[in-house]
Amino acid sequence: MMNIAPAALAAYFDHTQLRAYAQRKDFETLCAEAKQYGFAMVAINPAPVALCKELLAGTSIHVGAAVGFPLGQNTIDVKKFETEDAISHGADEIDYVINITQLKEKNYDDLAREMDEIVRLCRSAHVVSKVIFENCYLTDAEKRSLCSIAREVRPDYIKTSTGFGTGGATFEDVALMKKCVGDGVKIKAAGGIRTLDTALRMIDLGVSRIGSTASVGIVEELIAKM
Repeated sequence: MMNIAPAALAAYFDHTQLRAYAQRKDFETLCAEAKQYGFAMVAINPAPVALCKELLAGTSIHVGAAVGFPLGQNTIDVKKFETEDAISHGADEIDYVINITQLKEKNYDDLAREMDEIVRLCRSAHVVSKVIFENCYLTDAEKRSLCSIAREVRPDYIKTSTGFGTGGATFEDVALMKKCVGDGVKIKAAGGIRTLDTALRMIDLGVSRIGSTASVGIVEELIAKM
């Protein structure tokens, strides 16, 4: 097992609450856990951004908003508005979903424009940008095409999955993405990461962030082994 301290492991996690039926008490729990364990970010839908920003005031924990989530089938202008709106309410990070239809139809210029415009908005506001691929629906060639666009645009992260598709992060996909982008763009693995062994292997493969609803359990699993 990788030699890592619980606090260092916790710092990889975007602690996630994206359920449609989440209530205030769920966000209060999410933010309390993020403070207790020292997670990097809370990953939420745009509506509760202001609430979570308030709950995390005085900490270094980021609030991250999901944009175009989970299908990616909004227009570029709508995704830009979502991004600006989330930032205006306090979002420190934006995780947006690409338009998979455009990828399937090989409309690479539109995909590059979408990525470029959203990343520019984030950069101008000093906000972290993450591009969600949703790899379960993509061929390896399509993943490589997206990585090629990301190498040019340079978002802060590319991300494996929403967690709402037919599959989540895989070791094979992370290895492919890392091979394609190298150290130029960081990688976030998300979707189905529920055990310590899986998280540590993802880190060993080169991910810089992990999105999970099981963050607390994973860190506690490490603590129990010490």
